[in-house]
Amino acid sequence: MPDQYKVASVFGGTGFLGTQVVRELAAAGFRVKVATRVPERAYDLKPCGVVGQIVPCACHYSDEESIRAAVKGCCVVINATGILFEKGKSTFAKVHTDIPAAIAKTCAEENVERFVHISALGVEEAQSKYARSKAEGEDRVMEAFPHATILRPSVLFGPGDDFFNMFAEFARFVPALPLVGGGKTKFQPVFVGDVADAVMKAVTLPLSGENNPQGRVYELGGPEVLSFKELYERMFACTGQKRYLVSIPFGMAKMKGAIISGASKCVGIITGLTPRPMLTADQVETLKTDSVVSEGALSFSELGLKPTAMAAILPSYLSRFRKGGRFGDKKSA
Repeated sequence: MPDQYKVASVFGGTGFLGTQVVRELAAAGFRVKVATRVPERAYDLKPCGVVGQIVPCACHYSDEESIRAAVKGCCVVINATGILFEKGKSTFAKVHTDIPAAIAKTCAEENVERFVHISALGVEEAQSKYARSKAEGEDRVMEAFPHATILRPSVLFGPGDDFFNMFAEFARFVPALPLVGGGKTKFQPVFVGDVADAVMKAVTLPLSGENNPQGRVYELGGPEVLSFKELYERMFACTGQKRYLVSIPFGMAKMKGAIISGASKCVGIITGLTPRPMLTADQVETLKTDSVVSEGALSFSELGLKPTAMAAILPSYLSRFRKGGRFGDKKSA
């Protein structure tokens, strides 16, 4: 069957990674269902394909029949749902474990050919609620759909990311930034476009031979391993910001995280909004474990890909935080 007649469904298709995956699927000729609770959020993705190629699909993740409607008729399904902190009914257990399990079960029942599940690097070792829910989600997915492909990316970077952008924005208003646990936690930041490319490999590589991606787990990290402190320094090099870095022990950071998270919840109750807390106690727990590719793990090379260096991407979007903007460091003629 020609690619232009293949149908793919992307759960979490309006998120940071999901939108990139939708674009690449459309460019490859797939018709794409964007399964989301709020279809209006996917309207800006429509121009990424021809008329009718990208279709926002209202999906209530707690409703089995709603999930089935989003999966039905698809040969490819990608689950990119995920949260960094809990709010209201969106708990780690629900979003990272129950929803992926329900999607995988429905994919098996609807005879979907390929299912790609996005997890996170380091979840097997970390003891945070976030990591445990991700790890259990992987187990539940494989139980329901043994031929699923699981991708575990490290922290994602790229225009619109929730990592460098958040800290650079915060640095505009404060004289110092925290180094939780001394800033020694190791990361292997990976470009969001590279992870989307990995998803495309998982849905297009032949299902025969040694490169068959089904039933495999791939750990995705960029070409550099850096400490949290070194990530700050890379960010400052792009933004021109000069801020103190204050080391905070894990225990103290956990208390501060609990206070910040609690304050955010109170604001939400009063205003009806759900502001994102900069730090939660559970995120502090996650920071006790490095987010790097394990020795001997399947990674980009097994997918025929080479990850992009941060130096090639970070300046393109962090320069907006520089005094005077992108050209703030240039002398006038």
